[in-house]
Amino acid sequence: MGAGKRGVLTAAVTVVCAVTVLAVPGTAFAVPTPPPDPGTTASVTVVTSDVELEAVRKKLDKLYRAAAKATDEYNAAEEKARQQTAQVVRLAKKIVEGREKLDDLKDRAGAAAAAQYRGGGLPPEARLVLSDDPQDFLDGAGRVRQEQHAAKGMLGEMTRTQRDLEEYAEDAREQMRKLEAGRKVKAAAQKRVERQIEAAEKLEAELEQEEKERLARLERQAAARAQATWLSSGVLDELTSKATAQGREAVAYATAQIGKPYQWGAEGPNTFDCSGLTSQAWLAAGKTIPRTSQMQWQHLKRVDVEDMRPGDLIIYWADASHVGMYVGDGVMVHAPRPGRTVTLAGAGSMPILGVVRPDPAAE
Repeated sequence: MGAGKRGVLTAAVTVVCAVTVLAVPGTAFAVPTPPPDPGTTASVTVVTSDVELEAVRKKLDKLYRAAAKATDEYNAAEEKARQQTAQVVRLAKKIVEGREKLDDLKDRAGAAAAAQYRGGGLPPEARLVLSDDPQDFLDGAGRVRQEQHAAKGMLGEMTRTQRDLEEYAEDAREQMRKLEAGRKVKAAAQKRVERQIEAAEKLEAELEQEEKERLARLERQAAARAQATWLSSGVLDELTSKATAQGREAVAYATAQIGKPYQWGAEGPNTFDCSGLTSQAWLAAGKTIPRTSQMQWQHLKRVDVEDMRPGDLIIYWADASHVGMYVGDGVMVHAPRPGRTVTLAGAGSMPILGVVRPDPAAE
């Protein structure tokens, strides 16, 4: 990042921090009300302090993080179910093909038996012994060996085909058992997501509009403090890597979704959850990556924060329950949580677990 851009960013962070200091937690703000008329009972307006709203903010953050973790579990179960369903379909095709092959082998064996019956019911060896012509005897001996070899080969092929069919059927039964277990995991995760989101929405619904506005301000201030702390570490001073061609395509896709609503379990095109956004962005760039933030953390190449480049994925929280895409200049794009839209935010506005790179081969 050039000195000019860094100067502007530093000035912006300074202003945000100044606003944060001026808005001292614990200060209560209330609209002045006129004194009650004589002879009437004055109504008491309870004003929630910023300290109390900060506690609400932390509670909401905890609920939505729990929902994000459950969403990852749901998405993982959904992805596994898709894979297992595809495997069941492949096995079913193999079973159909195997049965057709076995039927064909049985037809050929039946034809051979019918031919023997038409020859008087005698096996080839017996007819050979009864031959009077020495040449016929020699020629027949060769044919008998060929027929015996063919019959033995057919029998072996039938045995192998039957064994394959039994294995395919057992594999299919096992995949169906896993699929059913996965459905239960998915259903349980869905209930946890809905329960956490319902509790958060209920908590927010109890706030007055003015309190919601102050709560939103507290959220911005908390993110700004975290970002300022992250920037003060000098991490941007070490960033020199440029985006790859695929990385630029992924960033272009992700930023084009700004303003679209968060929806847990969604992969677009109209709504996204955090890992739905990052996985679809890289798919648009021609690279298939794991579906969930936890699997992205587990399976993609890890790089130092100081080495990250636009397009890399930043994994947040110790349980890897959130992910955003780095776009440069200390900023990332992400789908935050229910009730929010895809947006840009400071890359250090949440605790960073680490950074992973979807296209390590494009060094």
